[in-house]
Amino acid sequence: MLKNILKPVSLLLVFSFLLLDLSVQTANAQMVDTSTVIAEQQQETNRERVAVFLDREDVQKVMVQQGVDPTEAQKRVASLSPAELTKMANSMDQLPAGADGGAGAIVGAVVFVFVVLLITDLLGLTHVFPFVNAQS
Repeated sequence: MLKNILKPVSLLLVFSFLLLDLSVQTANAQMVDTSTVIAEQQQETNRERVAVFLDREDVQKVMVQQGVDPTEAQKRVASLSPAELTKMANSMDQLPAGADGGAGAIVGAVVFVFVVLLITDLLGLTHVFPFVNAQS
């Protein structure tokens, strides 16, 4: 009786050992230069600055008046490329001193966000505005 059980069990074990993946995974460790780390930190800082700016109540009020959904704008800012994000953060730096409380600066920044969202709609990357016919 032991021979009857031993043969199927041994075949099952041999088959299962053949299915084992015995390859060794290698780790690829590389040096990261300082400029790469600084660029990533700057990008994250820019993303936070723009997100905090868009979270402000007065900015959201102007965005709604322009027909932009504030939550959709936040999603789009999260998906901006590093170049677009840097451009947006630099344009915020160009605002006049005290612009954080100025209505003209807020309107300018909201218009900039509107234009960025409009361009991404025209390129077919997003669908924020229903009046844009994307060229897909």
